[in-house]
Amino acid sequence: MKVAVISDIHGNFDALLAVLDKAKNENVTHLLILGDIVGYYYYPDKIMDLLSEWSFDIIKGNHEKILEDLMIDSSLNESIRLKYGSGHMEAIDKLTKDQLRFLSALPETKTVQFGQTSLLMSHGAPWSIDYYVYPDCDKEILEKCDSKEHDFVLIGHSHYSFAYRNENSILINPGSVGQSRQTGGKASWCVINTDNHCFQFFSTDYSTETLIKDIIEKDPEIEYLTKVLKRK
Repeated sequence: MKVAVISDIHGNFDALLAVLDKAKNENVTHLLILGDIVGYYYYPDKIMDLLSEWSFDIIKGNHEKILEDLMIDSSLNESIRLKYGSGHMEAIDKLTKDQLRFLSALPETKTVQFGQTSLLMSHGAPWSIDYYVYPDCDKEILEKCDSKEHDFVLIGHSHYSFAYRNENSILINPGSVGQSRQTGGKASWCVINTDNHCFQFFSTDYSTETLIKDIIEKDPEIEYLTKVLKRK
């Protein structure tokens, strides 16, 4: 069975659409979504519609927690917008009450099983939703992510893709679908074959033209939102 591991979509519809089209061509039948559906960009409603066409498991990311904070206290809106763009408020405006409740109720970690293959889904490190694990971090941090109970430990959050073979499990970060911090205009993700434990990273091209136009309209003063999409 082939499963796609995706993370950090961040409201980027065009990126997710390109990934899911490619996933179909790769005979993927299930998605493992490591959080951060929302934040930064502007199309969470379209993203939820796309995902509804798939079989998937999903966990909460730190940006779903930020969304919860904003739902409780609207006075946080401007400080959140200046740091992350208008994506969280777009989620509140565009998602249904049921969809917002669904995101709020997501677990921070989850174990999934396919046949004899067990996978731990996390957003940041397995011990913290907000902890960044980078490919060049200390070996002790990578080894701390090891699990005797799982074949794979899946993490997101850093927006950098990598794999590391620990003593008991394989640590995989698929990178970011919606805001890769490695190369702009490319959506990073991964496919795992649960029958033989082979995995492959993908970097899928998508057009940033529409998104950049919307950034100029909604968040023109936040230069990072555009620069990261053009990163070489």
